[in-house]
Order: sequence, then C-alpha cells, then structure tokens
Amino acid sequence: MIIAIASDHRGFETKQILTKYLTNKGYNIIDCGTNSTERVDYTKYGFKLGETVASKRADYGIAICGSAIGISIACNKVNGIRCGKINTVEEAIHGKERDFINIIAISGEADIENNKRIVDAFLNSKENIEDPVYKNRVDQILEYEND
Repeated sequence: MIIAIASDHRGFETKQILTKYLTNKGYNIIDCGTNSTERVDYTKYGFKLGETVASKRADYGIAICGSAIGISIACNKVNGIRCGKINTVEEAIHGKERDFINIIAISGEADIENNKRIVDAFLNSKENIEDPVYKNRVDQILEYEND
C-alpha cells in the first residue's frame, strides 16, 4: 500500500516520526513535503497531498499541521478528496468505514502515540461499501462534486 504524507512546519516532526513508523511497517511512502521546520503555508502541501491521492499515485494520505484544520480544508479543495480531521481512533474508523475518507488530517501537536493509533486504525479499516446508506451518501457527494 502506498501512503502519501504531507505537513507544514508545525507538523514536520510528527511527519518524520510517522514516515519512519509506517516504513518500518512495510508501507511505501510518498513524502509531499515540507522538508523542515521553516515556516511554510499548509495550503501548498495540502493541495499537493490531495492531488497525489486523487490521481491514485497513493492509496491514502495523511495530512499534518498544527491544528489539522487548515490542511484538511486545503486537501478537501481537490476533487476526489474526502479528508477528515481526526482526533480519535473511533473517528478514524468511522470516517473510513462510513464516509470513505481517503485522507486523514491530524494535529502535529497531539500526542504521537495517539497519532500512531489513529493512523493504524485508519489504514486497517475498510470502506463499508456493502451498506447502501453510506455508499449512497458518498455517491451524492461525488455527484455534487462532479457537477
């Protein structure tokens, strides 16, 4: 599985830790930047991450900024992206199974062990495409987005 990951300066250290963590678990990683703690705009990296996932060069994405709010908004501006700002394992599972999110946004200032649990839950969950309620809702989003 290929995972794309991106951060701004406030999420850089978390991105580095998660990149190593996921590589050690056997995932292939596409690093969409940033590459230091020097101040940058999260928008550039959110757009790049969104484009990487939307183009299917990566299966899923992980977006990281200080609050996770800004970068999630940037990711969601890319057609085909459903990015959820995630704080808990339960939200990660729900977002993947019911809302078919393909990028999670997490805070670079949150507890790293909790972030690892969130990432694991997200990557190990599956979209519940058998349930017509959830599939119908996502189809409505896709239809709206494509109009």
